[in-house]
Amino acid sequence: MTVRPDSNGWRLLLTRPAEECAVLAGRLAEEGIHGSSLPLLAIEPLAETPELRSLFLDLDRYSAVIVVSKPAARLGLELLDRYWPQPPANQCWFGVGAATGEILADYGLTAVWPTAGEDSEALLVLPELAAALAVPRPRVLILRGEGGRELIADSLHSRGLAVDHVELYRRTLPDYPPGTLLERIRMGRLNGLQISSGQGFEHLRQLAAADWPALLRIPLFVPSPRVAEMARAAGFQTVVDCHGASATALLAALQGRPAPTF
Repeated sequence: MTVRPDSNGWRLLLTRPAEECAVLAGRLAEEGIHGSSLPLLAIEPLAETPELRSLFLDLDRYSAVIVVSKPAARLGLELLDRYWPQPPANQCWFGVGAATGEILADYGLTAVWPTAGEDSEALLVLPELAAALAVPRPRVLILRGEGGRELIADSLHSRGLAVDHVELYRRTLPDYPPGTLLERIRMGRLNGLQISSGQGFEHLRQLAAADWPALLRIPLFVPSPRVAEMARAAGFQTVVDCHGASATALLAALQGRPAPTF
């Protein structure tokens, strides 16, 4: 994708986990867009418990496995490697977004993800999910982080389905000195903020603290309608829903959108 010259004035604050920030910054640089990395999410794997081990040893009893994020996919595949020489046959895995789904597919799993949106709501209406659950005594395993959204589990429970979930990691806010966020924005002459999840947005708010009002006039790029609603309710004047958390989605949102000058 080629971003128009009038988008090259964008200077974005990138807030994903460190490794993902580096990849995204490189992709933006290819299009003449500056990215300044300030990770607001650090991934901390959780200790393996007897319950987790038991669930993975019984993986073949699940009609579908739903993976809600890239860290959940990577950590889940490590467990799959550990306990299953070959993945259970005829089992479909589902990623909430394309980036998560592609990790599963690259591993060699039968993987499906929504193409019209990258959130729990889009996943729940996939016909492939309905087909995977149209079997006698269907059961679903959800791989996620600590404190994840309950929408998927609640929706499946409401359909009378048996659902188990495994929390594989927690997201923490890295330790930064007070004032780091606003200083980075001003020193880097940044004119856009990128957030990849609802928890990332909450960490942005936590880190900003008393400087929060100074952020509200800066355009904020978010991955979904849910996070867009959170941002507008918190006072952001310009919120851009990228309809996904990928670099491609962000670049599409920047396409032809003039960069503001402050």
